[in-house]
Amino acid sequence: MSVDPALMAKARAALNSVYGYADFRPGQEEILSAIFDGQDVLAVMPTGSGKSLLFQLPPIVREGLTLVVSPLIALMRGQVAQLTELGVEAATLNSATEPDERRRIARGLKERTLRLLYIAPERLLRDDMIAYLKGFEIGCLAIDEAHCVSQWGHDFRPEYLRLREVVDALDGVQTIAVTATADAPTRGEIADKLFVRQPKIVVRSFDRPNLFLAMRPKTNATKQLVERLDAHRGESGIIYCASRRRTEELAEELSRAGRRALPYHAGLDHSVRSANHDAFLSEDGCIVCATVAFGMGIDKPDVRFVFHADMPSSIEAYYQEIGRAGRDGLPADTFTLYGAGDIEMRRRQIVESGAPEDRKRVEAAKLDDLVTLCETARCRRQTLLSMFGEESGPCGHCDVCKGAVRLIDGRIDAQKALSAVLRTSGRFFFGHLANILAGKTTEAIERHGHHELKTFGAGKDRPPAGWRGVLRQLQSAKLIVRDEEDRDRLVVTEEGRRVLRGEAPFALREDVVNPARKRGERRIVEPGDADTALLAALKGLRGAIATAHKQPAYVIFPDRTLIEMAKERPETLDDLGSLHGVGEVKLQKYGPAFLAVIRDHAHA
Repeated sequence: MSVDPALMAKARAALNSVYGYADFRPGQEEILSAIFDGQDVLAVMPTGSGKSLLFQLPPIVREGLTLVVSPLIALMRGQVAQLTELGVEAATLNSATEPDERRRIARGLKERTLRLLYIAPERLLRDDMIAYLKGFEIGCLAIDEAHCVSQWGHDFRPEYLRLREVVDALDGVQTIAVTATADAPTRGEIADKLFVRQPKIVVRSFDRPNLFLAMRPKTNATKQLVERLDAHRGESGIIYCASRRRTEELAEELSRAGRRALPYHAGLDHSVRSANHDAFLSEDGCIVCATVAFGMGIDKPDVRFVFHADMPSSIEAYYQEIGRAGRDGLPADTFTLYGAGDIEMRRRQIVESGAPEDRKRVEAAKLDDLVTLCETARCRRQTLLSMFGEESGPCGHCDVCKGAVRLIDGRIDAQKALSAVLRTSGRFFFGHLANILAGKTTEAIERHGHHELKTFGAGKDRPPAGWRGVLRQLQSAKLIVRDEEDRDRLVVTEEGRRVLRGEAPFALREDVVNPARKRGERRIVEPGDADTALLAALKGLRGAIATAHKQPAYVIFPDRTLIEMAKERPETLDDLGSLHGVGEVKLQKYGPAFLAVIRDHAHA
C-alpha cells in the first residue's frame, strides 16, 4: 500500500485553510503519511509539537469519523471548542453532555457529518456504548495521553488497559496513540497493550528548546518565587505545590503582592475549582497555584511559566509538568525549588507505600534521576535529555549554561564526605553524616560513638545544611550510590574511590544569590519588535470576543498570532490571512474587527 499523493496535497491545503499554518511541524508529515497509508501509529512527541493535529487532520481530509479517547473532560472540551472555532464538526460525549447536544451528536453520526467525537475511556468501555458505535462507520480510533496505559507511570488509568477490547469490538479499526512522555519500556508496554497489530513507532526529540530550565535550593521559597515572577508581569502561569494547604497560602501571598493568583486542588468545592480553572483559561495574567490535580486538562498554549514551589515527584512528572509551558512555541520559563526535606519526604513515601519491591526500586531510581537533575553541575537540558536516552550538547539556555551557578574545587570536601560514609559503613544517611562532618553532637551520634571518629568535626567550616548539599552532589555525580541489594546502605563507587585517593578532580556547585535585577533585565519572554500598545489593544479585543462567546481567549487567537499582528500590522484580510493561526473561518468571523483595531492604532 502507498500513500495517495492527492491525500497529502489535500492535507497541506487543509493545514493552511483550516488551521492557518504554512507548513507541518517536524515529524508531522512522516506520521500523517503512515496514517494515510492505513498503518497503526504510536507517536511520542514533546508537548507543543502538534500531536493533536495527527488525529484531527485525517478525518477532515478523508471525510470520515475519528473517535478520540481522552482522559479528562476539560481536555476534551478545550479541543472541541478550538475545532468548532475552526469550522470543524466535533463534539464530546460525557456525563455532562446536555440532551440537545446528544441529539446533535446522534444526527451528526447518522448523517456522517461529524468528524471527531471525543469520549472518556470509562464511557467508551460501556457495553451499550460499544454496541451503539458499532452501528456507524468509524475510520480511526485515536488514543490521547497514551502513557496512561503504563502501570509504572505517574498518570496510570486502569481503563486504558481495556482499550484494546474496543479495537477488537470495532473490527480492528485503525489505531493511533499519542503521548509526550514514554521512555523505551513504556513504549513497549503501550505497543503490547493497545494495538492488535505492530504499530509504526515514531519518537521525536524530547527537547523543548523554547523552555528555559532553572532550579534552585530552597531558602525562602515565597520570596524566591515572587522575585522570579517579576519577569512575568501580565503573563499567565502555573506554580505547582506539594500540598493543598500550600496552594491556598501561596495564592493569598501572591494576591497580597498585587498578582491575580488562584488556588486549585481536588479538595476545593467543585464550583470554586471550576471557576478558577475557567479564569485561568480565559484571563491574561492569571496565576494558578496548584497541586498536580491541575494536570493533563490544561491545553492553554500561552502559559508563559511553570514554577515548582516544591520538588516534583519524579523525573517524568517534572517533564510532564514543565511541558505545560510554552505550547505555542514561544519562549517560556521554568523554575524549580527543591530541598532536602522534599527529597527525604518523597523517599519515605516510596518506602512506606504498599507497592511491590520492584515498583519501589523503579520509583527510587526515578527520584534519584530527579535529584541528579537538581544538583547537576552540567547543562540541565543535556542532563534531562540523557535520562530519556537522548544525547545532546550543552544548550546555552538553562541556568547552568548561563553561569547562574558557580563551580568550585570540591575535591577536599568530597574526600571528607566520602571518608565519613566509609567510616560509618554506609549505614547512615545524609542528615547524620552532615552532623558528623559539621561536628554537631546529637543523641544518635553519641549513641553510636561517632563523636570519636576521625572525621567528626572535619568540616566545621560548613553547617550541616551545607554538608547535606555536598552529599547530594556526590550522589548526583554517582560517587556514592545506594546498594542495589541493600537499599539502606550507601556505597562509594569506583569513581568515588578515585576522588578519595586524589586521582580524580571533583567540582562542586555553589549556587550564588542573584544580584538585584535592574528593571527590564533578564526578562524571559519578549514579543520581539511588536508594538506593545497595539498588542495590548488586540488582547483587549480578543478578551471581549472570548467573553461574549464564553470561550478561553486562546481559542479566538493564540498570543503568537496577536504578536504577529502587532509586528506585521496587516492592512487587508488577505494580509491577515497569511499570518500564523489565521484560518479561513476565523478570518471571516474576526478579521474585520482586528483590522479595525490595527487601523485605529495607526491613526492614533
